[in-house]
Amino acid sequence: MADLFETAGAGSAAPRPLADRLRPQTLTEVIGQEQVLGPDAPLGVMLASGSLSSLILWGPPGVGKTTIARLLADETEMDFIQISAIFTGVADLKKVFETARQRRRAGMGTLLFVDEIHRFNKAQQDGFLPHMEDGTILLVGATTENPSFELNAALLSRAQVLVLERLGGNDMERLLERAETELSRELPLTADARDALREMADGDGRALLNLVEQVAAWTVTAPLDREALSSRLMQRAAKYDKSGEEHYNLISALHKSVRGSDPDAALYWLARMLAGGEDPRFLARRITRMAVEDIGLADPQAQGICLEAWQVYERLGSPEGELALAQALVYLALAPKSNATYVAYKGAMALAKKTGSAMPPKHILNAPTGMMKDQGYGADYAYDHNAEDGFSGQNYFPDGVPRPDLYQPVERGFERDLKKRVEYFQKLRTKRGGA
Repeated sequence: MADLFETAGAGSAAPRPLADRLRPQTLTEVIGQEQVLGPDAPLGVMLASGSLSSLILWGPPGVGKTTIARLLADETEMDFIQISAIFTGVADLKKVFETARQRRRAGMGTLLFVDEIHRFNKAQQDGFLPHMEDGTILLVGATTENPSFELNAALLSRAQVLVLERLGGNDMERLLERAETELSRELPLTADARDALREMADGDGRALLNLVEQVAAWTVTAPLDREALSSRLMQRAAKYDKSGEEHYNLISALHKSVRGSDPDAALYWLARMLAGGEDPRFLARRITRMAVEDIGLADPQAQGICLEAWQVYERLGSPEGELALAQALVYLALAPKSNATYVAYKGAMALAKKTGSAMPPKHILNAPTGMMKDQGYGADYAYDHNAEDGFSGQNYFPDGVPRPDLYQPVERGFERDLKKRVEYFQKLRTKRGGA
């Protein structure tokens, strides 16, 4: 796969893409990634000490993973070999390892750069281990996926994971200025359109340079504004994989925004997911889950509102029905919060697991036969409707199981009233000896 600054491999007289012409020649020319390249950052420290270890570069497209790997080989005077997991098979890997062994015998090192390393299966990943351990190769893998999920633990234990970040606004502007210097002219854009161009690239340096190259080729008589630029260029699709890590990152952000009572952030993350192509039915289900988990009985209406929004979406479809989901989301964000039932349920599950198959107390069991009655089933059962206040205060837990306080309502929303009821019944239970 072409790197942000990878040479096209053509002759010197052939046209060269802007990204190739702007390829950094040293690590100091790389824009961004100070968190890994700075003097006190991991790579800065490794290079200063002359001890470079195997690496996994994890980050989105267009942030310079291949460029950094290539420049690391230059800095350490190692041969740079690049392969892609998409196009490389077992036979190819054997050839690469054998060539690296020959270089090692000649006193030369090999930096093996593996693009899309997460696409190798677990067995193929294991194949790198002996060659990493005996120093035949120094592995630098690049991935856009979370290494924790996609790479072997054995491989991760032998390589340091470095996180590369999408380029920020200042970094993108520096790259834009560097491109204009190379072109020997400024782009025919207003300040607002210039901002829009950076936004279209969405933190991807390669994408920005490709856009710059298109804009630079236009013949215009006056600077273009944002609207004119947008009509000529398509907005780059936001990074979103409905089955990958980004899916889970965004739904986590959405859920936590609701839990944190921030309707603006919740709407933003909802819009991000919908714009990325997320199934609104998935969102309807998760929004309903938020009502159950984080609102609970502090606002018993919340669940009904979510179910109604879900039903409205099913009737209207997209895009109109998505507004119903947005309304439910705002309601949840502003509703009083309680996870008391959620915590109580988890506590009950843990207690049920701990107590195994303990029988209910006999006094609350039915006695449909004479034998069961003789064994004490149903004996001394107090019918609550006949008791004072409609409450007998009996024990309903298995014999020998201490009574737990599982449900502990909070002082918010409707649970204020429920808390009073819990305390009322506990007082009666204590008075009648059922505690």
